[in-house]
Amino acid sequence: MEDKNQDFETEMNWIPADTTIETARKQFEIFQNMTGEQRMEIAFELSDKARQELIADIKKENPDFTEQQVKLEIIGRCYGEKLAQEVAAAKGWK
Repeated sequence: MEDKNQDFETEMNWIPADTTIETARKQFEIFQNMTGEQRMEIAFELSDKARQELIADIKKENPDFTEQQVKLEIIGRCYGEKLAQEVAAAKGWK
């Protein structure tokens, strides 16, 4: 058990400001007891949720955007405007 506490203490910099140490410790313990497959499933679910939130925010901020414009905005925000411009040029999008 001592190794798990040492791992937790080393990784404490990931604790969100609105989370108590006790809650974070319990979450850390739960994650340590999961299989790699279970942790990956959670990571994919969180990634999908973040992507859905990003798309919803872009559409809310820009209700007249086409799907192409939404995709380019995602690329621009996540990977930089230069790449978004390159993708638009390569696909013939404006």
